Amino acid sequence: MKSAMALLLLAVLATPAMAADGAKLYTEKTCNACHGPAGNKPLMPDYPKIAGQNAKYAERQMLDIKSGARANGNSAAMKGVMHLVNDEEIKALADYISKLKP
Repeated sequence: MKSAMALLLLAVLATPAMAADGAKLYTEKTCNACHGPAGNKPLMPDYPKIAGQNAKYAERQMLDIKSGARANGNSAAMKGVMHLVNDEEIKALADYISKLKP
Protein backbone atom coordinates (compact mmCIF):
# COMPACT_ATOMS: atom_id res chain seq x y z
CA MET A 1 0.00 0.00 0.00
CA LYS A 2 2.87 2.37 0.81
CA SER A 3 4.41 1.90 -2.63
CA ALA A 4 1.07 2.63 -4.33
CA MET A 5 0.79 5.84 -2.33
CA ALA A 6 4.39 6.76 -3.20
CA LEU A 7 3.70 6.18 -6.91
CA LEU A 8 0.58 8.32 -6.73
CA LEU A 9 2.55 11.07 -5.02
CA LEU A 10 5.25 10.85 -7.72
CA ALA A 11 2.61 11.14 -10.42
CA VAL A 12 1.11 14.22 -8.77
CA LEU A 13 4.48 15.88 -8.20
CA ALA A 14 5.99 14.97 -11.58
CA THR A 15 7.45 17.95 -13.40
CA PRO A 16 7.83 18.43 -17.16
CA ALA A 17 11.58 17.90 -16.74
CA MET A 18 10.89 14.42 -15.37
CA ALA A 19 8.60 13.64 -18.28
CA ALA A 20 11.46 14.13 -20.73
CA ASP A 21 13.54 11.41 -19.02
CA GLY A 22 12.17 8.08 -20.26
CA ALA A 23 14.80 6.04 -18.40
CA LYS A 24 13.85 7.61 -15.08
CA LEU A 25 10.14 7.23 -15.81
CA TYR A 26 10.61 3.55 -16.76
CA THR A 27 11.74 2.87 -13.20
CA GLU A 28 9.54 5.37 -11.36
CA LYS A 29 6.34 4.27 -13.08
CA THR A 30 7.27 0.62 -12.38
CA CYS A 31 7.49 -0.52 -16.02
CA ASN A 32 10.57 -2.49 -15.01
CA ALA A 33 8.56 -4.57 -12.53
CA CYS A 34 6.70 -6.42 -15.30
CA HIS A 35 8.85 -5.91 -18.41
CA GLY A 36 12.28 -6.26 -16.75
CA PRO A 37 14.99 -3.69 -16.08
CA ALA A 38 15.98 -3.56 -19.75
CA GLY A 39 12.57 -4.36 -21.26
CA ASN A 40 13.69 -7.78 -22.46
CA LYS A 41 13.02 -10.07 -19.47
CA PRO A 42 9.34 -9.87 -18.53
CA LEU A 43 8.08 -11.07 -15.17
CA MET A 44 5.59 -13.48 -16.77
CA PRO A 45 6.17 -15.44 -19.99
CA ASP A 46 3.08 -13.96 -21.64
CA TYR A 47 4.09 -10.35 -20.92
CA PRO A 48 5.75 -8.75 -23.95
CA LYS A 49 9.42 -8.03 -24.40
CA ILE A 50 9.26 -4.34 -25.20
CA ALA A 51 12.95 -3.48 -25.70
CA GLY A 52 13.51 -2.06 -29.18
CA GLN A 53 9.80 -1.73 -29.95
CA ASN A 54 8.88 0.92 -32.50
CA ALA A 55 8.26 4.15 -30.56
CA LYS A 56 5.05 5.11 -32.38
CA TYR A 57 3.63 1.59 -31.92
CA ALA A 58 4.50 1.51 -28.20
CA GLU A 59 3.01 4.97 -27.70
CA ARG A 60 -0.22 4.00 -29.49
CA GLN A 61 -0.56 0.80 -27.43
CA MET A 62 -0.11 2.68 -24.15
CA LEU A 63 -2.57 5.39 -25.19
CA ASP A 64 -5.12 2.79 -26.30
CA ILE A 65 -4.79 0.84 -23.07
CA LYS A 66 -5.14 4.03 -21.04
CA SER A 67 -8.27 5.11 -22.94
CA GLY A 68 -9.82 1.65 -22.96
CA ALA A 69 -9.68 1.35 -26.77
CA ARG A 70 -7.48 -1.71 -26.27
CA ALA A 71 -8.92 -4.15 -23.77
CA ASN A 72 -7.54 -7.51 -24.83
CA GLY A 73 -4.76 -9.85 -23.71
CA ASN A 74 -2.83 -8.53 -20.75
CA SER A 75 -4.05 -4.99 -21.18
CA ALA A 76 -6.00 -5.31 -17.92
CA ALA A 77 -2.69 -5.50 -16.03
CA MET A 78 -1.49 -2.34 -17.79
CA LYS A 79 -4.79 -0.53 -17.30
CA GLY A 80 -4.12 -0.58 -13.55
CA VAL A 81 -0.99 1.56 -13.93
CA MET A 82 -1.72 3.71 -16.96
CA HIS A 83 -3.49 6.31 -14.82
CA LEU A 84 -0.03 7.09 -13.39
CA VAL A 85 1.29 8.49 -16.68
CA ASN A 86 0.24 11.45 -18.78
CA ASP A 87 0.50 11.67 -22.57
CA GLU A 88 3.88 13.44 -22.47
CA GLU A 89 5.29 10.75 -20.19
CA ILE A 90 3.91 8.04 -22.47
CA LYS A 91 5.76 9.62 -25.39
CA ALA A 92 9.00 9.75 -23.38
CA LEU A 93 8.57 6.13 -22.28
CA ALA A 94 7.90 4.97 -25.85
CA ASP A 95 11.01 6.77 -27.08
CA TYR A 96 13.12 5.23 -24.31
CA ILE A 97 11.75 1.72 -24.94
CA SER A 98 12.55 2.02 -28.64
CA LYS A 99 16.23 2.59 -27.80
CA LEU A 100 16.61 -0.42 -25.51
CA LYS A 101 18.48 -3.43 -26.89
CA PRO A 102 16.16 -6.42 -27.55
